[in-house]
Amino acid sequence: MLTVRKIHPAVYSPISDLITYRALPTRSIEYVDPFLFLNHHGPQVYEPNNNGLPFGPHPHRGMETVTFILDGDIAHRDSSGHESVINAGGVQWMTAGSGLIHAEVSSDQFMEEGGKLEILQLWLNLPASLKMTKPFYKGLQKEAIPSLRLDDGKVIVNLVAGDWDGHQAAFDSHIGIQLNTIYFQPGGTVTLTVPNDHNIFFYVIKGRLNANGTVINALHLAEFDHDSSELVVTAAEDSILLFGHAKPLNEPVVSQGPFVMNTQQQIMEAYDDYRKGKFGSWH
Repeated sequence: MLTVRKIHPAVYSPISDLITYRALPTRSIEYVDPFLFLNHHGPQVYEPNNNGLPFGPHPHRGMETVTFILDGDIAHRDSSGHESVINAGGVQWMTAGSGLIHAEVSSDQFMEEGGKLEILQLWLNLPASLKMTKPFYKGLQKEAIPSLRLDDGKVIVNLVAGDWDGHQAAFDSHIGIQLNTIYFQPGGTVTLTVPNDHNIFFYVIKGRLNANGTVINALHLAEFDHDSSELVVTAAEDSILLFGHAKPLNEPVVSQGPFVMNTQQQIMEAYDDYRKGKFGSWH
């Protein structure tokens, strides 16, 4: 059975009036290759006539973002011409690749009416061979994301990326990442199988879970050894888990602001290209 090596608390790090917990990076853990960064926004309730999410136009290069909308919505727009509003239960997948500018704000309706908001954004690294790949964006509503009901309906697995016992997920990953959100009712149990050479991403969004005998509470990230391939997870109460696994890239990671590359020189080039307008225009 896989052993929990260490449990890392997410750090409270609000952004303006947006409640935010950062699970990666923190003082106790830098990243879980190739999972680089996780911000957990909310849960909170916005009053009517609010300013919404504060993420106006900004650039990215060399990585991917996966955004999970648990409550509320996100209005996405980027310099490649993509626009969408994704509602609760939906997921956005954006490959920054060679570079783009995007904004993630709230819809006009949400800013006018207010409501519940809870959103997670996960950054995935790209290997050196794909750092400069063409940018890509796809946003899917809840209805377009396949799900499986397990343990007599006490566990619901949303298939975000990869495959689950032959069931294909909603998104294709450049590097074979498995990614799921898993909803548990009290007592719900699921057995997860992970290749020995993969790193596990295990973040408890809500509730309390028991993973191979170790209790992991909400707003905590569990780090695992590579001593087995089986992980039995049981919920003590209503719980939500962000679960993933992937083979580590084992490449240098140099990140600065919104750019993730392999060398400092490439970071400098990214800033230079951005200043020169090579990330597309923003109107």
